[in-house]
Amino acid sequence: MAEQIQVERVIRADPGAVYAMVTDIERMGEWSPETETCEWTKGATGPAVGASFKGKNRNGKKKWSTNCKVVAADPGRAFAFDVTAGPFKVARWAYTFEPTPDGCRVTETWTDQRGRIATWAGKPASGVADRASHNRAGMEHTLDQLAAAAEPASS
Repeated sequence: MAEQIQVERVIRADPGAVYAMVTDIERMGEWSPETETCEWTKGATGPAVGASFKGKNRNGKKKWSTNCKVVAADPGRAFAFDVTAGPFKVARWAYTFEPTPDGCRVTETWTDQRGRIATWAGKPASGVADRASHNRAGMEHTLDQLAAAAEPASS
């Protein structure tokens, strides 16, 4: 079975507004410590099942690109995409948004889809030996940054 990591956080903002922030993939570099930029490709202009985008990532001096394809786009509820590097499957990233009395619970899920070759190439390409632990820390950072941007300032 594929390894899976989930991190969740309650964010004091409307689920639709937080969904809009996450699916504005050109802003992902504002939230994620590893993503530098993302851009829609192949004529895509926004989140829709089948839409494609390219991600550019960095970890220290290591840089790499990925191709992503949206597999779920349900406004205010769910957004997910599959990641490949060249011909190799890498992961599925998913976000769910559940209403709470004060905003929403955002759950970010990473599912490792790498085979042996992609797993072996992962450390030299990204500088990360323990991808699960690295991603858990990055996901916590991402949701913290998302909350900081989405929540109203305290008075």
